[in-house]
Amino acid sequence: MAYSPRIFAFILAGGKGKRLFPLTSFRSKPSVPFGGRYRIVDFVLSNFVNSHIFSIYLLVQYKAQSLIEHIRRNWVLSSTIRDHFVTLVPPQMRMGPEWFQGTADAVFQNLNIIRAHNPELVIIFGADHIYRMDIRQMIKFHLEKGADVSVAARPVPLEEATAFGVIITDSDKRITGFQEKPKEPQSMPDSLDRAYVSMGNYIFNIDVLVESLRKERQEKKLDFGAHVIPDLVETNKVFAYDFATNVIHGSRDFEEKGYWRDVGTIPAFFDAHMDMLGESPLFELDNKSWPIHPSAYEGPAVKILDGDIKNTIIAEGTVIHNARIRNSVIRKGVVVEDDVSIEDCIIMDRNVIKKGCILKRVIVDELNIIDRGEQFGFDQDRDRYRCHVDSSGIAIIPRGGVIEKGFYE
Repeated sequence: MAYSPRIFAFILAGGKGKRLFPLTSFRSKPSVPFGGRYRIVDFVLSNFVNSHIFSIYLLVQYKAQSLIEHIRRNWVLSSTIRDHFVTLVPPQMRMGPEWFQGTADAVFQNLNIIRAHNPELVIIFGADHIYRMDIRQMIKFHLEKGADVSVAARPVPLEEATAFGVIITDSDKRITGFQEKPKEPQSMPDSLDRAYVSMGNYIFNIDVLVESLRKERQEKKLDFGAHVIPDLVETNKVFAYDFATNVIHGSRDFEEKGYWRDVGTIPAFFDAHMDMLGESPLFELDNKSWPIHPSAYEGPAVKILDGDIKNTIIAEGTVIHNARIRNSVIRKGVVVEDDVSIEDCIIMDRNVIKKGCILKRVIVDELNIIDRGEQFGFDQDRDRYRCHVDSSGIAIIPRGGVIEKGFYE
């Protein structure tokens, strides 16, 4: 029987998501709706559950109510098996009257929880990215290398690496240094036109984690990527796990190999939605071997009375009367009335798009009623008086005020 270490998992889900404004006006970044049926946090949670890691602590902080309600409703793993759970952990303030000051500080403030479980490995992942990953393969790599720390690394073309933290490794994938958004990134040893960039996902041996957190806390170094990992490279065995080698059963030939997106900006968020569309999407949501577990919805199926609809994802409870819809994602409970045109848009939950509206390259956050004949996405100067226009030109209509009882979105 293969050796199976005792594992403890943290997901860091406290991000403000400032660059996703106004989608993060009322919710944290991990809680932002994504795709037809999901939240951003559902992707990392699905990766853990599909990897048979069922004991998960989710560290929350800013504007957490929406995320708390989402987890409560949709992520009850088991009421009878003690080690199958997703538990939300707000700042405990055990070390003083302060919130989490960084990723490493968030874990440090919860060392008591780790000690109670007595694990051998601690897995620390972020909650802000869209991807599939079999975490067991990274654990296997960590054990085979005899690593103290393993960092998930994604190979990217050198010209793209300038926007990321670059990891420098030797031929054995041992990390020897870091570059923060370098003008001239260091290439991978076996691929001169690509560089490794950090995904912000880590595996630690428990003793190394505890000792390094105590030391870094004393020196006011509070972040894994900026402080803890670079300092450990000097004294410990720190390896880069090549995400491109991660195999997901059920993936299609047409999908982008090693698909991973940080959807922390409006353009990245918008483009990741477009990546799911088409006959041969870059990221195929329909993978029965590695499902992304969605939000539960108690309501009717989609009803399409009439219309001209192409290349569009439509979620449950939506009613479309007679509309022209192209290249869009429409979430649950939306009503689209007659003579509406929607093109290259993301329409979130429980919106009403009234007769004669024309929307192009627009994100409509939840609970809005778009009045008859309104047009968005054609005149940026006019749109700025009525909604938020991102520097990319995408118009975002913020969450509306049509609040329903018990609705925490």
